[in-house]
Amino acid sequence: MSGQRVEVRVVEAWLTVVLDDGTRRTELWRLLTNLLDADSHPADDLLRLYHRRRQAETCCFSLKSTILDGRVLRSRSVPGLEQEIFALLTVYQALVRMAGDIATAVPGLSAQRVSFTVLFQAAADQIIVAPGPARGSTASLIGPIGRAVLAGLLPDQRRQRLKARCRKTSSKYQFQRDQHPRTVQTYTLDFKMVKDADIDAGPDS
Repeated sequence: MSGQRVEVRVVEAWLTVVLDDGTRRTELWRLLTNLLDADSHPADDLLRLYHRRRQAETCCFSLKSTILDGRVLRSRSVPGLEQEIFALLTVYQALVRMAGDIATAVPGLSAQRVSFTVLFQAAADQIIVAPGPARGSTASLIGPIGRAVLAGLLPDQRRQRLKARCRKTSSKYQFQRDQHPRTVQTYTLDFKMVKDADIDAGPDS
C-alpha cells in the first residue's frame, strides 16, 4: 500500500528566550504544519503557540487517565462528542480553579503538591453525597474538598523516578548541571525567521 502524500509548510526561525535575571538562550526551531495559509496563520503565532503545547498535553492526560479513568466517550455523533468534551473541559477547569483556591488559602503551599486525583475524587464524593451548604455557614475556600486535598498532599520534594529497566551506557546529550533557572521568572520571546533556507547565517546576521 503506497503512502499518501501530505503537503506541509516548514517554518524555520531562531528563537531567543530572555529571562528577568538576564539569562539568554537562542535555539533554531523548525516547525512543520498543515496550516498552509501564511496570512491566516502567521509564522510568529504558530511558534508562540507551539511552546505552550505541554499545557494542553497535561490537560488531555488528566481527562483520559483521571476523569475518564480510561473510559471512552459514549456519544456516537459529532454534536454529542463536542458536548461531552466541553463538559469534561469544564470539569477540568473547575478542578484547577479549586486547586488554586486551596493553594491561596494555605500560605506557603505550592500548587504542585495538590493531587489532581485526590481533588477529583473528593469533588465526585461531594456530588454523590450532595450535602448542600449548611445554614448560617460562611463561605470558605477550604471546604470538604479542600480538607481532603490537604490530607492527601503530594510530597514536598520531587519523587524519585523509577530506575529504568535498561540503562544506557552513553547518551548523545551532554550533561548540563546548573544550566537551568531554579526560580520562576517571567520571560520574553523573540523570533527571527530564517529566509531562503539561510540557516548558516546565524541568528545575529
